[in-house]
Amino acid sequence: MPGNKLSDDSRISVTQDQVSCDLAGEAAILNLKNSVYYGLDPVGARVWNLIQEPKTLAEIRDTLLGIYDVDSLKLESDLRALLTELAEQGLIDIQT
Repeated sequence: MPGNKLSDDSRISVTQDQVSCDLAGEAAILNLKNSVYYGLDPVGARVWNLIQEPKTLAEIRDTLLGIYDVDSLKLESDLRALLTELAEQGLIDIQT
């Protein structure tokens, strides 16, 4: 699984097989390979916007820690779970 290999230096980027749009601060994503729609809440949408250009896990985490007043371990755990799910659905690429 891609999520098990996530390190601070892992580069995260969106795949070419999707289209997305902003819906009042949330994100709607269509996987063009399987025609399935996915929705992201405002925090997930923020992550999605950050990875429109390839970023490392550390860059994403540090940016979010600068925006949200949350526990860093909780944020990292939630971020890893989100990125793993997006990778499993074929919406992002993770290069370790």
